[in-house]
Amino acid sequence: MAYRWVTANSVWLEEEHNRFELEAGRDLVRIDWPAARHRLPDVAELLGAALPAGCAHAAIYPEGFAFCPDCGAPLRTTPARHLPSWWGATTANLAADDHPLPRHVPHGLPQTALPLAAALETRPPEPARGQAELKIPAPPNAVCVFAAATFGFAVQRLLALAYTRNVLQYWDPHAQRWDVLAPEEGTADLRFDGSQYAWLPIVQPARRGEVALVPSEQGLYRLVIDPIGATFRTEPILEVPLVASPGAVGRRIACLVVSGAHYARTVRLWTAAPDGADPEALDIASLAPDVPVPTAGWARPYSYDNQLCWLHEEGQLLWRPGSAPRWQPWPFPWQPRLQCGGPTRSRDGRLWLLGHDGAAYSLRELGTEGPGQVEPIDSVRLGFGTLLFRRGHQVKDDPWAAPDVEDQNREDAYVLPLLETVGAARSQPSGLVLRIEGFTGRAEAALSGEVLPRTVIEWVGQRNVILDDVARLKNPADCVPFVYDGKLWLHHPSWNAIRGWHLKEQA
Repeated sequence: MAYRWVTANSVWLEEEHNRFELEAGRDLVRIDWPAARHRLPDVAELLGAALPAGCAHAAIYPEGFAFCPDCGAPLRTTPARHLPSWWGATTANLAADDHPLPRHVPHGLPQTALPLAAALETRPPEPARGQAELKIPAPPNAVCVFAAATFGFAVQRLLALAYTRNVLQYWDPHAQRWDVLAPEEGTADLRFDGSQYAWLPIVQPARRGEVALVPSEQGLYRLVIDPIGATFRTEPILEVPLVASPGAVGRRIACLVVSGAHYARTVRLWTAAPDGADPEALDIASLAPDVPVPTAGWARPYSYDNQLCWLHEEGQLLWRPGSAPRWQPWPFPWQPRLQCGGPTRSRDGRLWLLGHDGAAYSLRELGTEGPGQVEPIDSVRLGFGTLLFRRGHQVKDDPWAAPDVEDQNREDAYVLPLLETVGAARSQPSGLVLRIEGFTGRAEAALSGEVLPRTVIEWVGQRNVILDDVARLKNPADCVPFVYDGKLWLHHPSWNAIRGWHLKEQA
């Protein structure tokens, strides 16, 4: 005879010999227990269930159980622990517990409001050299983006989406391995490599397993995972070919889509509410009708001052809700250097982009009607937001201002910012950078495949801290920082392991 135990999220069956199995779970299909037996610690944490600690009367117990109902032995449960979610560069608004970016900074750049400096700057400052304190294996499909959140379950978990290969990978912290989630029948192909990748997280899932709105070459989809059954599925929001990643501004989401026959393809802007309601397709006004809106090669969008912007080697596309989107090609012969960073912010709040006119470098004002103001500079400056460097020297004033020269020896180095931390307590720009030492060539060469003999992973802020160093690194801009399980991690597609550092303040 079987007994039913009803909990807040599930209905469990107690079979003979005190064997518990999940009969029905909120937003979950029935669990294949024979397949799940080898990963019970992970399954129990996800469900908030309990495991035996001093007896063997059952392999798993429903959530809320503290003692074995047969012998009274205490059970092993996972204590409640809130960790802020991580989504990388996104224009979506995060929940208050996830440390959302303040409104005065652009959303969609590699920036975070997590107080990382409080933990990282307690380490010995340079010239002392640290090393990675933790390592986990790199995902089998290494070109990916990371997300860390509860996704509606009881604990935080880490996902790695290999968006060029349609592979979704799930980190099992107990087995210390990456599991590849299998697509359910009818799931859309998630490949998207025609532009830089960005997704829109579902911050407060209405159902367990909801992850994000994700772009695909076939359209925009809601991604839903079942980590218990090791599967995932998609739900369509828009099934039209996308040419750029989606963005959010105010209470609207938007993406660039292509319509028409192959010989007469037209790019339009599609917008809707975050749940896909109230959709609208808008024609794009062009300031130069002879320069068509590109159908590939876009950078991920950013939002600023209630305006959404996509950047391209040929121009910028701007949209403010309630008005028509407009396409503005760059004035000839000026061309941007998107590989050197992204929009940088001046002290008066305007955004600027690095470029070259064939004779010299300059910074061009973004987001304005018309060509915008131009500020000449003497050389490449790497960075975004307010974290900007001219060679090895940090620029702490306007983006075109002279850098602070604290050490003349750093003239033979390039500093590439990876992640900026933004907070009211910060009196100067700070964040995670790569210091490319002893490199006297052009910045474009350092970023485009040359072997870099020595690269230092460094935190710059009120105290500069050397976290680790790397030999023979190529393509340093491919490094992906993220925060998971109260730790800072750094991944590069060529590394066998992801390097990590403790963030005790986030634990």
